[in-house]
Amino acid sequence: MDLVYGRRAVAEAKRGRRTLHRVWQGPETPEAELERLCGSPDHQGVVAAVDPYPYADPGQLLAAEDALVVALDQVQDPHNLGAVCRAAEVAGATGVVIPQRRAAEVTAAVCKASAGAVEHQAVARVRNLADWLDQAKRSGAWIYGAAADATKRYTDVDWRGPSVLVMGSEGKGLRPRVTDSCDQLVAIPIRGRVGSLNVSVAAAVILFEAQRRRAE
Repeated sequence: MDLVYGRRAVAEAKRGRRTLHRVWQGPETPEAELERLCGSPDHQGVVAAVDPYPYADPGQLLAAEDALVVALDQVQDPHNLGAVCRAAEVAGATGVVIPQRRAAEVTAAVCKASAGAVEHQAVARVRNLADWLDQAKRSGAWIYGAAADATKRYTDVDWRGPSVLVMGSEGKGLRPRVTDSCDQLVAIPIRGRVGSLNVSVAAAVILFEAQRRRAE
């Protein structure tokens, strides 16, 4: 079994796809014991034992005609993964794809960072992200890679139909082979002095624009 912690994460686990086996709560369970159980002081007074996380089938994420999938290229910070999953779930994305290696996976910290969104959002793991993107293109999806130096704005592309938004890792961006797998690179115009956005914020900005364009 896995453990999840934090009030919102545990509450969403109760409503989600996993079976909840046991809950430890304060003050019945001392705070020190809660921290020992989950390995974090951020438990907010509640820890729960649940089934292992049910990863989705990556081949099914693009089955819908209006599929909108977020693919993360080696995002390693669990808080970033959780925040991206939260943004994707709130924006109504079909799913999130992550690599099996050199990337964060769905853990208790990710569950908490996502405010429990991973309990409802489909998350799939793939052996090789570039290979999966190539398969997605063959299935008819259009692949958009987010890159700070892209000449095309994210508002100037057609988001209708099956689409994949590819976000790069912290500090490194998209790897060359992943970049080559994209049909179009898009950028968010930056007007301030800081040169980039957090990956989860950038994903949210683009996802909501994609959904706005689809609703027109």
